Order: sequence, then structure tokens, then C-alpha cells
Amino acid sequence: MAPKSSMPGSDKSLIKLISAYKNPSNRYSIWQLVNTLVPYIFLWIAMIFLINISYWYILPLIILAAGFTVRLFIIFHDCGHGAFFKSKAANDTIGIILGILTFTPYYRWHHAHLIHHRTAGNLDKRGIGDVWTLTVEEFKNLTPRKQRMYRIYRNPFVMFGLGAALMFLISNRFTRKDFTRKDKISVYITNIGLAVIAVGLSLLIGVKDFLLIQLPVMYIAATAGVFLFYVQHQFPDVHWYRDEEWDYSTVAINGASFLKLPRILQWFSGNIGFHHIHHLSSKIPNYKLEQCHKENEPFRQVKPVTFTSSMKSLKLRLWDEDNRRLVSYRQAMG
Repeated sequence: MAPKSSMPGSDKSLIKLISAYKNPSNRYSIWQLVNTLVPYIFLWIAMIFLINISYWYILPLIILAAGFTVRLFIIFHDCGHGAFFKSKAANDTIGIILGILTFTPYYRWHHAHLIHHRTAGNLDKRGIGDVWTLTVEEFKNLTPRKQRMYRIYRNPFVMFGLGAALMFLISNRFTRKDFTRKDKISVYITNIGLAVIAVGLSLLIGVKDFLLIQLPVMYIAATAGVFLFYVQHQFPDVHWYRDEEWDYSTVAINGASFLKLPRILQWFSGNIGFHHIHHLSSKIPNYKLEQCHKENEPFRQVKPVTFTSSMKSLKLRLWDEDNRRLVSYRQAMG
């Protein structure tokens, strides 16, 4: 087995570097909420007025609204980490509201997401809040039927084109036996909120027009969001470890990507491309991630994943434990 990586991250001093960036600014958080939620509402108003003139007029607005939906989700995400406002009550209240707008039950999603933060990059603790990833050996030991199921799941057209929408539109609407009481209540609250919005807008503009706006907005936003999450932990230079070798700070740097996006996409994605910083401390507000990255030399040494190079990760489906890298099916079977 190869030795542990010596890349920046194995040094515990990295944790000290981020301490100055953890405190949210209520003033800046309110401004970010305003510059995201207000345009989103105005886009909806514009689409409602334009849809009866021509659907072609609203297609660019649908794409923009989807972008703002992703940005709203990042704020929702920060609220769940207690990183957006100083007050827990404010974080939870805004998070629940934004959860309704982004079709995501607040407490349930963050329950799974916090587990993801505690287990990301750990080969012995896969399965909650992550992308289903098998090792080469595990895949080879599956029956042909289960191998086909895995191939279908990992197919980009299924994962992003179908699975993302099904997760946000359908899966998030239901509870399971293993949910906590708080998880279940958050699902019910989200569903009630969505029902109120859907009925209200359907009475205003009709069911058909409501669906012609809402469904494509959520479809594009869900696809973009799941793709962002995917490339944050599934990229060519990613490092995964068995439990005895797993180290929080090491995995934050080596197991989460620095996704360097075009400036406009960085804005809409709420700086989540600085995912290595986020995994070092989820308490850093999204609007301080870039500052933290730029002001500290160890973080600037992390090799960036560009939007173009992130496309290569779509071919990587299995973890090769012998060579410690993600590989394609062809590489695994060759």
C-alpha cells in the first residue's frame, strides 16, 4: 500500500489558519440573502407575466432562476452548518424557508450532510451523504446484475439527467423508518410549504403554466447542484483512505477539490468550489472561502480542478486501492 500523501493537509496547523475566518458577518449575510432572494422573486414575477406572451421569452429567465436557486441552496447549506448568521435561531429559520424554495427538508438534509463531513474520503464509512463509489475489488465481486445496477447509477445521464431531479422532486418528499422525529417533521414542513406555494401560484396562473416554470427551473438547478457535489469529491487527484489512516485535515485538502470556475459561475455557486477550505471548517461562511484560500500559502498550493478538467471525472467510476486513484471501468478491467 502506498504511503500517506504529503500534500498540504497532513499538518494540523492548517486548522489554526482558518480560525480567523469562522465568524459570520450578519450585515454581509443579510446583503447576500437580499442580492439572491430578491432577484429570484423578480425573475418569477417576470416569468409569470411573460409566459402568456411566448414561452421562448422566459427560457433565458428559467436558466437564470435556476442559477439563483443554486445560490439559495448554498445559503441554505451554510445555515445548516451554523455559518451564515451568528444566531442559531436565525440560521434555522432562514434555512427552513430556503429549504422549501429549494425542495429540500432542512433538518433531514443536514443530518445526512453532517455525517458526510465526518466520513468524506473514508473507505470504511461510505454510504451516507455521498456518491455511491465501489472499489475495483468490490465491483469485481458483484453479481452481473448488481454490476449493471452500479453502471446505471454511475452513468452521467442517469446521475445528473434523471437522478438529480428525482432526488429533489420526489425522494425529498418522503420519510423513512430510520429518520429521526426531527428529520420527519422537516420533511412534512417542506412539503406543506411547497403545497402552499404550488396551490397559490396554480390558482394565480394555472397549473400548466406553474409547472412549465417550476419544473425546468428545479431540473436545471438540481442537475447543476448534483454535478457540483460530484466533482467536489470525484476528481482525478482525489485521495481516499481506510479508517486507520483517515485524518480530518488531510482528507479536507486531498479529498475535496478546489474547483476553479469562471467568475460568474463561482458567484452563482456561492464559492463552493473552494471545497477544500469548506471541509477544513464548515463554520466558514461561503463569502469568506475565497479570502481564506488567497491569504494562506498552503491552500494556494492545492492543484485546482477546472471546469474543463472536471469533465474527465465523469469517466472515473471505481477506487483502485492498489494505486490509490479513481479509475474507469476499462482501467479497472485492463
